[in-house]
Amino acid sequence: MEKRVMTDSKRRKGLMAASALLGGVLVLTACNDNGASAEGSKKSQAAEVDKAAAQDASEAQITIAPKNGATNASINNDAKVTVTKGTLSQVTMTTSAGAAVKGTLAADGKSWKPDVQLERSTTYKISAAAKDSKGREAHENSSFTTVSPANSFIGNFTPEDGSTVGVGMPVSINFNKPITDKKAVQDGITVTSSSGQEVVGHWFNSQRLDLRPEQYWQGGSTVTLKLALDGVEGADGVFGVQQKTVTFKVGRNQVSTVDANTKTMTVTRDGKTVKTIPISSGSPDNPTYNGQMVISEKFKETRMNGATVGFTDSDGKGEYDIKDVPHAMRLSTSGTFIHGNYWGARSIFGSANTSHGCVGLADVKGANDANQPAAWFYNNSMVGDVVIVKNSPDRTITPDNGLNGWNMSWAEWTAGSQA
Repeated sequence: MEKRVMTDSKRRKGLMAASALLGGVLVLTACNDNGASAEGSKKSQAAEVDKAAAQDASEAQITIAPKNGATNASINNDAKVTVTKGTLSQVTMTTSAGAAVKGTLAADGKSWKPDVQLERSTTYKISAAAKDSKGREAHENSSFTTVSPANSFIGNFTPEDGSTVGVGMPVSINFNKPITDKKAVQDGITVTSSSGQEVVGHWFNSQRLDLRPEQYWQGGSTVTLKLALDGVEGADGVFGVQQKTVTFKVGRNQVSTVDANTKTMTVTRDGKTVKTIPISSGSPDNPTYNGQMVISEKFKETRMNGATVGFTDSDGKGEYDIKDVPHAMRLSTSGTFIHGNYWGARSIFGSANTSHGCVGLADVKGANDANQPAAWFYNNSMVGDVVIVKNSPDRTITPDNGLNGWNMSWAEWTAGSQA
């Protein structure tokens, strides 16, 4: 058997291969150690940077309302910037078109709000900066869109702010959209009187709410209407936008009673009779409504066309068309007025009922003679005064035909409240 003997040459080659292999392992191990060290160094450096940044960050915390991206935002109260642990140094508010919105920074520098009511269906941008006690700045930005007309409602109300009215004037609010959550809306409306009279609302339909006391307002009192409807959801997805306070004065107590049978009107003021005036009310074919009616409008002269209230001839034209009716005061939505009459004979006043349902008083064409009965009554009456018609063969006027809710009992009235 042959015995193989390793030569020196082979031995050297083997050692060189082993050394090369071990060298490769060592090199590979050395590369891994260097990479881990570099990665750790980077993490350490990042942590140090974050720590330094955190130590240098402002403590001021800015809050902008509404939240960024909000829709259906209020046009009254929602927009506001506040800060804690610092004071506001700058706030700018603009529309998406770039128009600036003026605002006021609170004296303590802790809050800011716009000076004006915002527009509906408008996108606004707010940019705010604040500084903490070390002078380090913080910044915040936000954008929101206000409620659209389609998603909002308003209430048109009477009487007007600052007006003086008669004792029969209710607060009447007509909403421009149907209200389904009447309670929520009525809860946002309060009416109070300096007289202390209890005031209750009555819904005639989904868009009309009237408010009044059980008896006429006390003469000389002050009535305050507060509309806190901003953000109130009156119907699904439809929000109120009004935030308003209105006050009006109640004048002297004047109530005038028309007796269709005796064809006279007795005017009382603060319980005393001040004048008795001959009148001519509705004819037997077109009698005047009975009931308590409130003067809602006054016109020194106005046009009256029978066609607008259903009095037409066979040709479709109005049975009458008088372009200059003097001293006219509206008593109903359907067209009942108390007004001057210059076209009728003087003999009818106090003796015959000849009108199409209105109450007529003697007057002259042009409405310029203050000595005429109609002129005296016009000059001594105000919106909100009460005119009562009795002894007419017609029915009592419906409470929602004009401002005439006084023709309901107090029990009927309060039953229509949603408060």
